[in-house]
Amino acid sequence: MKDVYLLNDSLSLFLDKANNDIYDINKKKVYALQAFEILKLQKADSLSILNLFKVANRFYNIGDLTNFKKVGQHVLIKSLEKKDTLNIAKAYSYAGDYYSANGISDSAYVFYYKAEKLYSKTNDFDNFARVLLNKALLQFNADDYLGSERAVIKALKAVKSKEAKDIEYDSYNLLGIIYNELEEFDKAIEFHNKALSYTSVDEIPLVYQSKATSLNNIGYVYQNLKNYQKAQEYYQEGLKQKNLKYDKPSLYAMLLDNLAYSRFKLNQEKELPELFLKSLKLRDSLKLTSGIVANKIHLSEYYNFHKDSVKALQFAREALASARKDNNYRNVLIGLKQMGVVEPQKASYYSKEYIHINDSLQKAERKMGEKFSRIEYETDVLKSENTDLVVQNRNLFYVFSILILLGVFTFLFVAQKNKHKLLMFKEQQQLANAEIYNLMISQQKTIEENRTKEKQRVARELHDGVLGKIFGVRMNLDGMNAVSDEKAIKSRLQYLAELKQIEQDIREISHDMNRENSELINNFVVILTNLIEHQRKAFKTKVHFLLDKNINWANITNEIKINLYRIVQEALQNSNKYANPTLIKIEFIKQYDPCQIKLSIADDGNGFNLKKAKKGIGLQNIEFRTKECEGKLEIITKPGNGTLLQVEIPIES
Repeated sequence: MKDVYLLNDSLSLFLDKANNDIYDINKKKVYALQAFEILKLQKADSLSILNLFKVANRFYNIGDLTNFKKVGQHVLIKSLEKKDTLNIAKAYSYAGDYYSANGISDSAYVFYYKAEKLYSKTNDFDNFARVLLNKALLQFNADDYLGSERAVIKALKAVKSKEAKDIEYDSYNLLGIIYNELEEFDKAIEFHNKALSYTSVDEIPLVYQSKATSLNNIGYVYQNLKNYQKAQEYYQEGLKQKNLKYDKPSLYAMLLDNLAYSRFKLNQEKELPELFLKSLKLRDSLKLTSGIVANKIHLSEYYNFHKDSVKALQFAREALASARKDNNYRNVLIGLKQMGVVEPQKASYYSKEYIHINDSLQKAERKMGEKFSRIEYETDVLKSENTDLVVQNRNLFYVFSILILLGVFTFLFVAQKNKHKLLMFKEQQQLANAEIYNLMISQQKTIEENRTKEKQRVARELHDGVLGKIFGVRMNLDGMNAVSDEKAIKSRLQYLAELKQIEQDIREISHDMNRENSELINNFVVILTNLIEHQRKAFKTKVHFLLDKNINWANITNEIKINLYRIVQEALQNSNKYANPTLIKIEFIKQYDPCQIKLSIADDGNGFNLKKAKKGIGLQNIEFRTKECEGKLEIITKPGNGTLLQVEIPIES
């Protein structure tokens, strides 16, 4: 257990260090790998899977896509083993992120689509919407603007009436970009303004610089409308955002370049070409290839306008070379177009290449759009085939299950039949026991009646015979008091005293015998006492027996007395058979509000688990007899803590 705690402490330490910016990328990578090694040794539970996703995030944040993929595959396998739908969907989404970051759009789309299908079956609307946005971005980059638009709208519907401001912001922002590319500029501005309205909510951290992003995007739409003055205002407002240069240097460089381009188009020479060059320097340091190409194209336009053909040609060539090296054919087209402007003598050459690449690019993008549709279709077909296979397997399962159930039912029927026979036998046995008990009661009653008659006869004899004679002797002796002899007088007095004492003793005996007859506890108590005595003789267990003298058994029905007797008998049998006690306490107490007899039978034996234990015939009989008397039964027991059985039987007051 100590080793487990140490491993967990180390895991938390490595995860924290892998996410701490005081360490360089190499150090973060080492800590993330150490965390991954610990997690590989742990059982695949919900906590370990959550930590695996954290490790994957650490690798993604430092740009280590190889290990990001490795951890993602590991967590996918663990999630599939556990059949955890949410974590499988999340692992698919991470796989999509890996292929998207590596520019493998079709593979990324496959995994995003798989994640989308799984999330659609859950209530995880946030992740469902985020996967749709990732899908929409892939479609946008493949010029599938309509497909991208549909995916974004679907994402917005998923989080409708939900508190997901960050997702709504990203959705509106992407819709604005889509409509800008479709040259529906009014719609583009409308959705960018919607996105801008979300930038002040708490759900979107300021470090994301969402407001600066939206301001830049709106400015870019106005730039496409050739309203450079309006564009310049939005770019300037974007650059005023606090900590922009440190939070998002790539956006800062873009705003600088766009602001410089708007001023260039407005023939405002303020800070030109310094703003272009400042942006280019920052993009070079960040290795932002697409931004570098855009910057150099703008510089080429600027110097060409100012008749500096050497610099104009230099920047155009550098832009085209960077685009070719990066295999970014969109940027290659922009570079070729600018080369045709700054090198007009070769314009036809650049134009031919432009047309060739543009045609190839359109075909490739069209194929990619078709490929996305085909991916969805093939995935659905595969899913349908798997569903059919599942249905077939399910049908086979049902057939085998029915056969097994028939076998089980047959077995249970036979067993139940035998059990019924056994119960019938037990019931007959109980009836026989009841008859025997009634015979015992009758026999005991006859004995007691004879005993009572005999006592009454003896009492009469004592009172009418002996006592009368002694009374006569006393009277005679009393008559001798006339003799004046002192000795005779003394003797007579002694005899008289003795006779009086004898008379008193006999009277007391007579009264006691008649009182015993009136106060004699009835036959039930005798039979119950015999049962207790038999228990004491047959077993070593000590028995504490208490009988409340306030209970008038003569007024209690034979049915109640029989059932109480049998309950005690069953309880003693169960205790002797299973509990192995050293002490058994049996108490009959009369209660007055309400008027009832409370029977308590407690032992200090083994006890048992009342919920798990199978009720035997003994307990069933006790329950049945309690119900017959319209009483209540409570059994309190725990393994090792003995057993307390309490029965409360209502009686007439």
